[in-house]
Amino acid sequence: MAAAGQAAPAGLPVAVDAMGGDKAPGEIVAGARQASEELGIPVLLVGRPEELGDTGDLEILAATEVIEMEDDPGQGVRTKKDSSLVRAAEAVRDGRALAMVSAGNTGATMASALLRMGRIRGISRPAIATPIPRPATHPSVLLDAGANAECSPAMLVQFAQMGSAYATARYGTPRPKVALLSIGEEKSKGTPLVKETHALLAELPGISFMGNVEGRDLLAGEADVVVTDGFTGNVALKSLEGALRFFMDALLGVFDTDEATRGAAQVLFPHLAPFAAAFDPDNTGGAMLLGVDGVCVISHGSSSARAVVAAVQVAHDVATGGLVDRLKQAVDPG
Repeated sequence: MAAAGQAAPAGLPVAVDAMGGDKAPGEIVAGARQASEELGIPVLLVGRPEELGDTGDLEILAATEVIEMEDDPGQGVRTKKDSSLVRAAEAVRDGRALAMVSAGNTGATMASALLRMGRIRGISRPAIATPIPRPATHPSVLLDAGANAECSPAMLVQFAQMGSAYATARYGTPRPKVALLSIGEEKSKGTPLVKETHALLAELPGISFMGNVEGRDLLAGEADVVVTDGFTGNVALKSLEGALRFFMDALLGVFDTDEATRGAAQVLFPHLAPFAAAFDPDNTGGAMLLGVDGVCVISHGSSSARAVVAAVQVAHDVATGGLVDRLKQAVDPG
């Protein structure tokens, strides 16, 4: 691990859990090779060597066990100490890798990162920060997207601080606009948690708080960072994913109705393609676990090789850009 105040050394590899995900290890290895060969990013593959296939010139860290999707996260990390997830987290902790990436069991990924890397001093709970695409501009950051179902106002304040630092580190936004997810824009709207958090954020120095936003503002709003508890955030995220998938399927169905619609599709597809690419989860680079003392990227379970490339790129960029130090300064400026 880099010393406080320093970015992680650029020459270190990104540790990739080769056994995690619905398409592991084939797509994971293919993406890791592509990231190394085309982007020049060193990769450390972690998993069972005999199952990885053609790994090219990639370095391999052997791990004999796998935490499956159906395994209990905490128990899996405690009992499967030679699992690919645990070994990847230990590689970051021990300074052998600058970041870790996994498309495996989300809860176990969080647990392995937290138990092996530890929390940043002063952080109450880590949070999952997920990019939400916004057409014509960079994505916004939604957190927490599922790590903490129940939260206190103090936790949401820390999420706002970490989310703001992350938006600056990842997207270059100098002073991100931070909003609180609620059922109305007025500060009097929302649950007691939301109303108390609003009062705290309104007085918090160091962030640009713009007040409440509603769910309809997630895709087209002005907020660069949207803060909420993990239960609400996960429901909002899955609702967006389901609605977008339904709309895309319906649109494709209409385009294939008859010769006239198929002809229209030929004209419209080039104009719709950029929007489809923006909302493709394989292009987002995955979610970031903020609050642990290291960089951990959580990719979606059905990640393709392209998704792995994007995740490795993000992990490398934010680690060498000093994300962890930015987070430390955000929650403890002194």
